[in-house]
Amino acid sequence: MPSGLNHVTIAVSDLDKSLSFYHHIISCQPVVRWDKGAYLSLGDLWLCLLVDKPSPSLDYSHIAFSVDQAELEKYNLLAKQGKIKIWKANQSEGGSIYLLDPDGYKLELHCGDLQSRLNSLKSCPYSGLQWLQD
Repeated sequence: MPSGLNHVTIAVSDLDKSLSFYHHIISCQPVVRWDKGAYLSLGDLWLCLLVDKPSPSLDYSHIAFSVDQAELEKYNLLAKQGKIKIWKANQSEGGSIYLLDPDGYKLELHCGDLQSRLNSLKSCPYSGLQWLQD
């Protein structure tokens, strides 16, 4: 049985540009790099950037990173300065910024956790919501 998320691999068109973005904007720490890729870490997450033909999804699929409220304000300022590209306005519980990486992959910086989302659903449930655990 899986015990958690192991790593995320993202196809990138320009390794230098993506490495800089994930390091300087998302705050991932570079660990190792080679001709066609790099590994970065963020908390327990292992992120692999691999040079390939990117194919970002057109749907709502995205990767969300945890941030605190102070960090979220920093990202709001970066958005206002045009230093990050926003793909969606936040309409959910908790503070969020929805941004694009250099290849157009959808990312979210979210202030909150599963429990805060579940608490929100108790007062404002989604249409057809069913609780599957007590």
